[in-house]
Amino acid sequence: MSVYDLFNIRGRKALITGAARGIGKVLAIALAEAGCDVAVMDLTADSLGPVAGEIEALGVKSLTLSGDVSSKKDVDAAFTAAAKAFGKLDICMNNAGISIQKPAEEMPEADYLKIIDINLKGVFLCCQAAARLMIPQKSGSIINMGSMSASAVNVPQKQAIYNTSKAGVVMLTRSLAVEWAPYGVRVNSLSPGYMKTEMTLAGMSHLFPTWESLTPMGRLGVPEELRGAVLFMASDASSYMTGNDMIVDGGYTSR
Repeated sequence: MSVYDLFNIRGRKALITGAARGIGKVLAIALAEAGCDVAVMDLTADSLGPVAGEIEALGVKSLTLSGDVSSKKDVDAAFTAAAKAFGKLDICMNNAGISIQKPAEEMPEADYLKIIDINLKGVFLCCQAAARLMIPQKSGSIINMGSMSASAVNVPQKQAIYNTSKAGVVMLTRSLAVEWAPYGVRVNSLSPGYMKTEMTLAGMSHLFPTWESLTPMGRLGVPEELRGAVLFMASDASSYMTGNDMIVDGGYTSR
């Protein structure tokens, strides 16, 4: 097998959550460009129309799945539908997540629960559903969306609960990696730094100069710069890697 063949994921079946926009949309299309059939999941099926269209234009299959990742019923139904449509699941990218910035002393319980439910419980439920498909086939790659916020306390925004949720994702990833390694199922996390996405451009662009000044590379990243990392983790090129948190942050956490 050549080194290029190690990265070949053509024909594999993937599912990605939070795929309607931003990082999720970019990575869903990247998997399709690499030759995967891709199931895309978000809160509403209507929001997935554009990304599904782009995937199918690449000559592979797409499946739109609506549901809330914090609902076990929704998650189980989505993964069952993906398995029925594709016959199996090789790659699961758990990308769905939210961020609410508020001082910890003012954080309403409802906001705390919403962050933890989506960012941590949602990742667990999707990992669980993926593993139930992957364990019998003795193979699979699960990639959880972490954040550099799992390793660093970001400033000037106040987001203690978001940071905590992402730290939980990283430890969950390590724990599941150890549990499922005997079954050939690998579990890793991808932790981006500051990215220019619809969300940050819409409501946080005033913080860009501060973030750039704290990042050794002196700029924010763009979602397209995560594609190589995901291809590596999804492919046989990372066949001996599990339980790893890959940080792609322009050097932020190296300060």
